[in-house]
Amino acid sequence: MTPSGDDRATVRDLLGEHGRTYAEEAGIRLRDTPQPLYELLVLAHLLSARIRAAAAVAAARCLFDDGMRDARAMRDATWQRRVDALGRGGYRRYDERTSTQLGEAAELVLDRYGGDLRRMRDAAGGRPERIGELLREVPGIGPAGAAIFLREVQGVWPGVAPYLDGRALDGARRLGLPAAPEKLARLVREEELPSLAAALVRAALDRHVVRDVEEARARHAA
Repeated sequence: MTPSGDDRATVRDLLGEHGRTYAEEAGIRLRDTPQPLYELLVLAHLLSARIRAAAAVAAARCLFDDGMRDARAMRDATWQRRVDALGRGGYRRYDERTSTQLGEAAELVLDRYGGDLRRMRDAAGGRPERIGELLREVPGIGPAGAAIFLREVQGVWPGVAPYLDGRALDGARRLGLPAAPEKLARLVREEELPSLAAALVRAALDRHVVRDVEEARARHAA
């Protein structure tokens, strides 16, 4: 079925208002290279906790600004240094446990994948379901963290696309869009899929996002 003009207009307004990926917010220039992929893993870990997304993004920035941008640097940092960086980002409720998990996760990424998450993708045969399973073996990464990573990484790992999980589809329903990954993917260019996924998640989590899109549509109609 050909996507409707109304659906395309809704998506354009959604992306215009809320189409920034979480990686972009955290200052990650995502590419298919070890460092930004590891940074994305850290961000997915932080975002998966029951804490405001803004605090998770700020904490990720503080870790990266303090030099903890790859698995080796994260592992070699002291537990207290990680705690302090998380605290500066406002991630205080979970800072001690998260510091421990970040150190353990970095150790696993180094031992199993040589610090390069492309080896995880290759070990999974590029299959999103298997990548998700391997991600969940990383300390601190549960189903939510794995989904966040896959939503964002599909821009540089095309074999994952279209990855629009249940949370993103909840956002689509709230906006009156088709709640099917293949149909949603036809509404954007391939490189826009991570932005669409992030914007749909925001719509699922925050009713103000839906209101912003409705107001943008009203402006266009006036």
